[in-house]
Amino acid sequence: MAGKSTFTEAIGDVLCERIASGESVRAICSDKEMPAMSTVFKWLADNKEFSEQYARAKQVQADYYADEIIDIADDGTNDWMEVRDKEGENVIGWRENGESIRRSVLRVDARKWVAAKLLPKKYGEKPIEVSGLNGSPIQAAIAVTFVKTNQPE
Repeated sequence: MAGKSTFTEAIGDVLCERIASGESVRAICSDKEMPAMSTVFKWLADNKEFSEQYARAKQVQADYYADEIIDIADDGTNDWMEVRDKEGENVIGWRENGESIRRSVLRVDARKWVAAKLLPKKYGEKPIEVSGLNGSPIQAAIAVTFVKTNQPE
C-alpha cells in the first residue's frame, strides 16, 4: 500500500513535477513514499488548487511526449543487427531489427495518442474543411461532349 494519505503542497509538487516529466500517475503511485492512486483522485476532487496544478502538469506532459516522439524517431540505435558467419566470428552483413522498429513505432503512436487527448487543440487531428468561393459550398459540374462518328446507328 502506498505511504502518504494526507495532502501537502510538497507531495502535490512532486506528483505534478513527475507527471510533467512524462511519468504516469500509476507509476508514481507505485512508489512506497507516494499516495495511492485513489488518494490522488480524491485530492483532485477535493482540492481546487491541486486540481489546477495537476491539469497544468498534464498539459506540460503532452509537450514532453511531443518532444520525446522526435527523440524516439531519431534514435536508430537498435534498428540493425549484425549477421555473423556460422562460426560466429566474422560479421558478414547487417539485417533490419524489425522488433525494435515496431516497438519504436508503437512508442511514437502511444505518445501521439496521449498528447492528442491531453491537448487536442494543439496535438489532435485537425478536420479538413473544403469550401468554395468565400466559404460557399462546392458546386460540382459535369461537362458532356458528344462526338459524332461515322458509324451506323
